[in-house]
Amino acid sequence: MSGTGSEIRDQLLKGVLPWWLENGVDRESGGVFTCFSNSGRLLSNEKYTWSQGRWAWLCSRIALDSEAGIIGENPLLWATLSIETARFIQAHAILDSSVTAYRTSADGHALPSGPQGEIAVSVLADLFAALGLAGAARLPQAAGHERDAWLQSAHALLAHAEERIEARNAPSEPYPVRSGFKDAAGLMLLLNVGAQLHLASGSAESARTASAALFQLLGDATSEGMWKTDSWWEYRPDSSDDLDTLLARHRTPGHLLEMLWMVMESVEIMPELAPRIPDWLPDLAVRALETGWDEQHGGIFRYVDSTGDEPRGRLFGNDPYETLVTQTWDTKLWWVQVEALYATRLLAERFGRPDLLGWHERIWSYTLDTFPDPSGQEWLQIRDREGKPLDKVVALPVKDPFHIARSLLLTTELETRRTHT
Repeated sequence: MSGTGSEIRDQLLKGVLPWWLENGVDRESGGVFTCFSNSGRLLSNEKYTWSQGRWAWLCSRIALDSEAGIIGENPLLWATLSIETARFIQAHAILDSSVTAYRTSADGHALPSGPQGEIAVSVLADLFAALGLAGAARLPQAAGHERDAWLQSAHALLAHAEERIEARNAPSEPYPVRSGFKDAAGLMLLLNVGAQLHLASGSAESARTASAALFQLLGDATSEGMWKTDSWWEYRPDSSDDLDTLLARHRTPGHLLEMLWMVMESVEIMPELAPRIPDWLPDLAVRALETGWDEQHGGIFRYVDSTGDEPRGRLFGNDPYETLVTQTWDTKLWWVQVEALYATRLLAERFGRPDLLGWHERIWSYTLDTFPDPSGQEWLQIRDREGKPLDKVVALPVKDPFHIARSLLLTTELETRRTHT
């Protein structure tokens, strides 16, 4: 394994996972506590379904990789954590009409989260719950009747989410999608969750959902997608009159890079999708990296203008997402760097691109120098442009294990497969 690969494995096994086992696991009710400050102080024991679903999937993947000898963790321990979290989701988070509570108390009582006291306020939480249930269902330790119930719930959540995303009426707290725009985040999760649910179940429905999302991202000769050979939309406007807006002009490099590796993952799970993958995909990754990289301080910006500069454009006003973009565009976030880390490594291998491998090493050098907490508190996940810690909320008020551990784990899988072939 390369030096970079060894460092990535060590960060995962010696830094990230031990911290979450010690600090995050709810030994009484199942699931994980994530309402930590950036510095690691627990602020609340409320549970966001978004995070519970991610944790169930992550623990399952760690268990399966441990069983396969890819990493040296205890597979039974991690399988148990995944199953206990899936049970929590099934018993407490899933509501009628194939939606989930956005957040619950520690012991599972649904809490109001919307302006009028609504319980279910985010299709993203629904999809992450489906992801977690799909992950737990893959475990050999999952009992037959529980596994069937989890898969049934996951399919229902996915189908209802797809229906509402297509109808443009899906709630998406904490940042609702403005009418008149199509966003990429919903399609990303339909692709990822559809592929992961297909991996767990082999169902035609999940494959169809993933395929449809992929088609909308890529488009074809008769239908505009979200991506082009040298550009992409985060929010695609329905009307050309809105091309001058901040929403239309801004880009999120980390999201695109995350989606690109998910496209390649979907092909691994469903090889019949391979003919639809364009040969310009790695060029689009390079475009995102060049657009988003901070030449002055290093690292990838959270948001940029389509030109690579500070986001700009006409504002609608009173839009929380516009405020987020304008106020936090130059922050350096953990998830942006680590999603780029795995995407560059995977695309470099799949397309034979040494330039992307160079980007991978560049991103890892910055990430290793910037984010791990020298005091042992996992990573300080939120940084300012210069890399100094920021103690502030990003999207949800949580310190989430998902992006860091997933990226380090998937990169370790890739390195392990490469060294054994």
